[in-house]
Amino acid sequence: MRPVHAERHLIDRIGWLRAAVLGANDGLISTASLIVGVAASAAGTSEVLVAGCAGLVAGAMSMAAGEYVSVSSQSDTEQGDLARERRELADDPAAEQEELARIYVDRGLDRALALQVADQLMAKDALAAHARDELGISELTMARPVQAALTSAATFASGAAMPLFVAVGSPASLTVYTVSVASLVFLAVLGALGAKIGGANIPKAAARVAFWGALAMAVTAGIGSLVGKAV
Repeated sequence: MRPVHAERHLIDRIGWLRAAVLGANDGLISTASLIVGVAASAAGTSEVLVAGCAGLVAGAMSMAAGEYVSVSSQSDTEQGDLARERRELADDPAAEQEELARIYVDRGLDRALALQVADQLMAKDALAAHARDELGISELTMARPVQAALTSAATFASGAAMPLFVAVGSPASLTVYTVSVASLVFLAVLGALGAKIGGANIPKAAARVAFWGALAMAVTAGIGSLVGKAV
């Protein structure tokens, strides 16, 4: 008997990968930009570090709250659709079987086979069959608000810690340069890592993330310098 081949697909990672990459990139770019902007205003080391720490904590909490609210809305919508589908299955299972069969016919099955497939799948778990094939909801894609919130907060804090650690060990006069260069390297590595995990083009992803990070830091450095001179 041949062993069962358990395939691992890249789509299996999409749920946690999106939140992880988004959180780490946001944490790194926003905190590095904040540090560079404050340092460019000629602020002292203590002010720069306070700003960086405040950005890390506030950003992590904001990411967690925003992700939780967003994914909770998705979850509410999914649960509402599932509740309606459950009622329809209880009220008219024959119509629901016909509806499921039409989906399979549209995908290429002949009507007799489509009816047979719908009948067998509904006999096993009717709600799961309709959730997957009619609503596009599965265990893999189902919204998980708490998981998304915790992942976003943790990855944001991890990303934000990178430029903060660089700023701690950097002379005040060089903070803008050391944090900028180190952050661009970190961003390129994160972009490449996300692309490798997700099966995307690594150089393109790394360059894209580094470009937008450089732009964000350049803008905030310019504004920080202008504000520092004005006050």
